[in-house]
Amino acid sequence: MSKLSPAAQAVLAACGCPDPDSPFRLVARGFAAATLEAAADQVVPEEPWHARLPTDHHGWYSRQRYMTRSKLLAIAAELNGDSNV
Repeated sequence: MSKLSPAAQAVLAACGCPDPDSPFRLVARGFAAATLEAAADQVVPEEPWHARLPTDHHGWYSRQRYMTRSKLLAIAAELNGDSNV
């Protein structure tokens, strides 16, 4: 198994699977990834690209939302075993 980032390890531990060698790790990783993807969709939904342009302070907040969404989805992809993060 590949080494997980500290963020991905923390998510797995929060899901009740602190041991990366647990026989349930693949199921736990799938559940954790699905949970993060759902959270990203609900909390920071995808916005059109033009909404992320830093034209004013609203653009800055939009950029922050985009970065938060990207980080959540990157952890989810890592948990899913996607090497193209």
